[in-house]
Amino acid sequence: MIKRVLIGLLCGAAVLTAGILIGHYGIEKSSGSAPAWAKDVSQDVDERLLEEILSEVDNVHIQENLRELTKVPHMATTAGDEETVQLMLERWQDPESGLDQAWREEHMVYLSFPDPDRPNKVTVVNSSNTVLHMVREKEKAYTPDQMDPAVVQPYAAYSPAGKVQGKLVYANYGTVGDYLLLSQTVALKGTIAITRYGGAGRADKAINAAPHGILGVLVYTDPLDINDSFMSDTNETYPHSWYMPPSGVERGSFTSTYGDLLTPYLAAKEETYRIPVKDITGVPPIPIQPIGFEDAYVLICELGGKQSLQEWQGGFNCTYNFGGPGFRPSSAFHSSDVKLDIFNYGKVKNSSNVMGVIRGGVEPDRYVIYGNHRDSWVHGAIDPSSGTSVMLELTRVLGMMVKQGKWRPRRSIIFGSWGAEEFGLIGSTEYTEQYFTKLSERTVAYINVDIAVQGNVSLQASGMPSLQNVIFKAAKQVKAPGVDSMSVYDKWLQYSNRTSPVYGPIPRMGYLTGAGSDYAPFVHYLGITSLDISYTFDRSKTKARIYPAYHTAYDTFDYSSKFIDPGFYTHQAITKTAGSVLVRLADSLVLPINCSDYAESLEDYLRWAMMLYENNLLAMNISMEPIKRAVSSFRSAATRLEQVIRSSDLANETPLKVRKINDQLMLLDRAFLNPPAFPSQYRHVIWAPIETSMQTFPGLSDTYLRAMSSGKATAWAKVHQLVSVMSQAIEGAANMLFDVI
Repeated sequence: MIKRVLIGLLCGAAVLTAGILIGHYGIEKSSGSAPAWAKDVSQDVDERLLEEILSEVDNVHIQENLRELTKVPHMATTAGDEETVQLMLERWQDPESGLDQAWREEHMVYLSFPDPDRPNKVTVVNSSNTVLHMVREKEKAYTPDQMDPAVVQPYAAYSPAGKVQGKLVYANYGTVGDYLLLSQTVALKGTIAITRYGGAGRADKAINAAPHGILGVLVYTDPLDINDSFMSDTNETYPHSWYMPPSGVERGSFTSTYGDLLTPYLAAKEETYRIPVKDITGVPPIPIQPIGFEDAYVLICELGGKQSLQEWQGGFNCTYNFGGPGFRPSSAFHSSDVKLDIFNYGKVKNSSNVMGVIRGGVEPDRYVIYGNHRDSWVHGAIDPSSGTSVMLELTRVLGMMVKQGKWRPRRSIIFGSWGAEEFGLIGSTEYTEQYFTKLSERTVAYINVDIAVQGNVSLQASGMPSLQNVIFKAAKQVKAPGVDSMSVYDKWLQYSNRTSPVYGPIPRMGYLTGAGSDYAPFVHYLGITSLDISYTFDRSKTKARIYPAYHTAYDTFDYSSKFIDPGFYTHQAITKTAGSVLVRLADSLVLPINCSDYAESLEDYLRWAMMLYENNLLAMNISMEPIKRAVSSFRSAATRLEQVIRSSDLANETPLKVRKINDQLMLLDRAFLNPPAFPSQYRHVIWAPIETSMQTFPGLSDTYLRAMSSGKATAWAKVHQLVSVMSQAIEGAANMLFDVI
């Protein structure tokens, strides 16, 4: 019995010893090699590989992309537009340099067109209806581009059809204040107003006119505002320089909202509910038509009545009078009317987005979206095809790296070639409406490169302040075109700068406070951190508000290659800069989104709000203290999160900790959304569209000035409500940055 017990104990001891030894060496061996997924989840930006990617960007490829894209006019839903759809699909499905997947997505959208069989007409007619002057219907041809039969007649998209006539008056920019001042001098009922572009939105020029009984509106681009007052096509304007020729006309969408007008907040699919056309808002209630400055000169210089204000004077070598109403007694047009015959019509048409994707290797369910619209008003060499030619080159390089097995991004990259942007950001808006939940939950950032190159002097970027650091880093990495010793960053700093309390002198970034391009639905509707990048001209040397061929028949390959970017080296630089931003957002272990930079902008906005408004607000029993506390809380939370990031060895942390921090950064701007705060699709409390020029919170600025103007208690109540909305939104964003409850 004792012998059996001893044998049992010895056997047990042997088994135990063997187990310990096996366990020891087994554990030691497994601890010596990380799990197969560990290396993948710690993937970060590979600077060497990024340099290789950028070195592949070719200016000649971009040039040929632009030549191909601008062969024919490609207005949305036309045959030319379909050609560009097929081009995008062909490139993105290329077996050697294409993306993982590419496809088209279609929406049935409401567009507005002129009637090719009944062209819009603007005439000066006398009492017997004899035509004394007829406005040019088509722009003058200098190259075969302008003679293409697909060039659309200049028109105002979404202007109603109608025949109206009346005495002419001059209404400057057509703002609410302009019409009010004019009405104090001239009887406006039954008149036709002529206004210049700028100062107010396109549609607003007619919307603001209608309450005064004005029957129709003309709009033109004044040489003072676009051409530095140059007017002669003999030796001053295109084809001799970049300036708009006399017959040039800026086309455009005359709406004050964005997205398909019949399906607000719904993707415009075939069976989607549509509101009645009569219920559309934000479009001109009266006919409006754009004309060239050669015809505007004839009309304005013949006007009678009192001389208008000095700030209303433009670039013509005559006095800009208000109008009698009508023309001066000594004019050949005396007692004559201006007549508008507008035959525009609306139609639901099929418009395509072209989509492409490179799937992420680690976090495929996190998206960095890069987009630009594809459609143009005519040939659109700069708007939008400079951006499309850049996107095609960037996708060629990235696609080639993926196909060769050299690279795959950490996160998925989605490319969007949006349709029907020129009619009101339609393609991108329908995309955000169709995929609202998925994009809200999974999108890291949106990069917009529309007018990629409208000059060759400096980078220009607008976006959330949290992306300031990543665009700076990218700009430092790229050589400035034509300047051997300077980077894109150096040139930008030299051209446009500000002094940061943290960093000292840095390049000046703008904010995305409006709806000028496809970033709008991502910023204002979804609250996605966004960036808009372009290269621009030296604004200290010209008064041009944008490149002068904008939306005209002269925005061609010839124009771009001669006067904007000969050699396409600026296109190459913007491709590299945008590509560096894209790869850094897609590959960084920790998202390069800096909350402290956001805090600095909020503090700057608060400082201006206190200087401008605090005393008057206190007089109305409205305290700024809630916003002060909220901004202070945001700063504390941002500082805390930055400290956590800096002090952590995140490459060796559990992937869940990295994911948690990245989700806090990704969702930061979502916390600023408040749908009831502002009308229409503008839901972002901080970057709501701005109507004033104050350097503070746009929504608060506009609401405050309206209250000051009206003095009504209801208007001041709206200010008080907005202070509460803003303070709670900022506080909510701060809470997003703290660890956990």
